[in-house]
Amino acid sequence: MTRIYFDHNATTPVAPEVADAMGIALRTVFGNPSSVHAHGQQAKTALDAARAAVARLIGAEPTEMVFTSGGSESDNLAVRGVAAVSASRRRHLVASAIEHEAVLQTLKALAKDGWTTTLVGVDDSGVVSPDRLAQAVTRETALVSIMHANNEIGTIQPVAELAAVAHEHGALFHTDAVQSVGKIPVDVSALDVDLLSLSAHKLNGPKGVGALWVRRGARLRAQLTGGKQERSRRAGTENVPAIVGLGVAAGLAEAKLATADGNLASLRDRLEAGILSGVAGSQRNGDPHRRVGNTSNISFDGVEAESLLIALDLDGVAVSTGSACSSGALEPSHVLRAMGFSPHRTQNSIRFSLGLGNTAAEVDHVVGLLPGIVSRLRAVSGRHARAPLAVSS
Repeated sequence: MTRIYFDHNATTPVAPEVADAMGIALRTVFGNPSSVHAHGQQAKTALDAARAAVARLIGAEPTEMVFTSGGSESDNLAVRGVAAVSASRRRHLVASAIEHEAVLQTLKALAKDGWTTTLVGVDDSGVVSPDRLAQAVTRETALVSIMHANNEIGTIQPVAELAAVAHEHGALFHTDAVQSVGKIPVDVSALDVDLLSLSAHKLNGPKGVGALWVRRGARLRAQLTGGKQERSRRAGTENVPAIVGLGVAAGLAEAKLATADGNLASLRDRLEAGILSGVAGSQRNGDPHRRVGNTSNISFDGVEAESLLIALDLDGVAVSTGSACSSGALEPSHVLRAMGFSPHRTQNSIRFSLGLGNTAAEVDHVVGLLPGIVSRLRAVSGRHARAPLAVSS
């Protein structure tokens, strides 16, 4: 059976160039980057090259990059690190209601420690408006954290406008850009943010490594203490081979930025058009225009998402019901709930996310499979589909 992978927002295949570079680093670059001898300096040189490549991808300075274990740690370091240095002056934190769990759960934990937290709602396309954010931010706000592109629906937030609201009140602004870096142009100066999270395994790099960009002058406290690695912002000997992989992945992404999003958007649109016209009772979730090019979230009336996911997997197609970090959870998508959708619609939605290696032939194969699968599942459930929904322009 030929398998088709349409779950690139969960994780991506490692690019061959990345694997090759990591293999060389594993075999030959074994020194500790903090050591002053030649082996250590070889490792430090490899780190410096990767740091520069990641910084170039987001328009930053290399010295502003902090290597971490991935997006979740980067989010934690941003939120907890800023909170730690702001506690004596400001004890209010703001995020959107559709953030990744790495931010939402961190806010919940800090709330137990006495912090005041506010979650800002979104409209029915998943967008946070600057006006709504302005109602939530106060002079007590230390940090606003709003993701650049949502992992479930792909919606891109007006980050620069939202950051301006935070800065008007003297608060710092963090954006989780895990789902946007490498897919669309990301420039920290244009976004006017103070902290930005990214992860290697979302852009064809290895798992277990990521980075937090910290604007020069922005204060945060290290959450891992020990040595003075990463300019005393994250203790522990750096994972050199993984960081080398992140650097190569960043360089590959930079080289493809001009065409990658448009190519994936063309495939995504082909997939959506085929599904929405071929499967009665299917409906797109999220803004049809303001989103990353690889992501489509579609609801199928009368079908439980988990059943559809399993049926597609049995036919060789990998998709998702939403955030991979929430897999196994029985609750409906918190993103779709925040958008005001009915419980049924939040529980019958599938995320298709395209990436490296996907083809038009694969898209057409999935479009051909879905009507039959959905019909069988509806027959089993005893429900009947509504009339076909028009494809939104």
